[in-house]
Amino acid sequence: MEAYLDNSATTRAYPEVGDLVYKVMCQDYGNPSSMHRKGVDAEHYVKEAKETIAKVLKVNAKDIYFTSGGTESDNLALIGCARANRRAGNHLITTSIEHPAILNTMRYLEEEEGFRVTYLPVDASGRVNLEALKEALCPETILVSVMYVNNEVGTLQPIDEAVKIIKEYNSSILFHSDAVQGFGKYHIYPKRQKIDLLSASGHKIHGPKGTGFLYVGEKVKIKPILFGGGQQKDLRSGTENVPGIAGLGLATKMIYNDLDMKVALMRELKDYFIEQAGKIENTTVHGLKDEGSAPHIISLGIAGIRSEVLLHTLEDKGIYVSSGSACASNHPAVSGVLRSIGAAQEYLDATIRFSMSEFTTKEEIDYTLETLYNCIPMLRKYTRH
Repeated sequence: MEAYLDNSATTRAYPEVGDLVYKVMCQDYGNPSSMHRKGVDAEHYVKEAKETIAKVLKVNAKDIYFTSGGTESDNLALIGCARANRRAGNHLITTSIEHPAILNTMRYLEEEEGFRVTYLPVDASGRVNLEALKEALCPETILVSVMYVNNEVGTLQPIDEAVKIIKEYNSSILFHSDAVQGFGKYHIYPKRQKIDLLSASGHKIHGPKGTGFLYVGEKVKIKPILFGGGQQKDLRSGTENVPGIAGLGLATKMIYNDLDMKVALMRELKDYFIEQAGKIENTTVHGLKDEGSAPHIISLGIAGIRSEVLLHTLEDKGIYVSSGSACASNHPAVSGVLRSIGAAQEYLDATIRFSMSEFTTKEEIDYTLETLYNCIPMLRKYTRH
């Protein structure tokens, strides 16, 4: 049997998405900037995807910009807005548990462009400290970035409360959210929630890799970080990835169809997994276990076994998981997220992330649990103490 439980790293594309991508690559392959019929046909796919995403977010289609994925969307949001709003101030705020696409961009802005960055602490469950946010805000603050869902431990951030604090302090401060792990799991409405910029990625929602979008509110001042032919209103130049964009649009439409039912099934499996895994001695679940946590992510600490060893043991049984975040690189390292939440020393290099999708079955979960029950005592027996 095979159990793919690494859906926070990437998902299997919907078959319909694969078919559409193929069709656009091999039949409707025109350049959307071309004036002939082939170009007009290609442009239609881009327009349709933009309208689909905008409808899901309840925003204007003209405020959706296509990118190569979550990392580019994050870079464009942070660098583009920091540069465009520098006259208003040079202070940026984020959290200590963001994805590397945020943290490394913030470090770049700090070290190379002279911005001052505050990294907010989080509590033991991975929720951002709102009191620290209040204290960090100052007249120089121009942008705050807080992820929607943490990619390692699954914690849902208090976005609405954070936005309220920021906008009450100064309504012109921009708020960005990296929603790569939240889009397709939650109903997110940026205009209603006063989120100025929102990043998302296609391959986390059964769409193609190398696709993503950035929502940019209509009043947001932002500068491009790519320069070229002036596509996408000059904000993101380069010939649009029409097959990928078409696939992203279709994946968005499909994942939000019966979303609440899909999420409920994932949460049911998550609760069951956590309950059964709790029978294994010296284990812990990082983050929250209730509705304050995403429905698809489980971070399980298993004392006495290095995460890399357990990962490959499970792989031998056809079970695919992740040690921390697969988005950073394939080189194992101690998780900064686990350090930030104050995880016990014995779990820092002994934690596995299981992440589900709407395709995950109870049979896969049972097979994984049975494998854990069998292999953990054996691995602990041969681990040096």
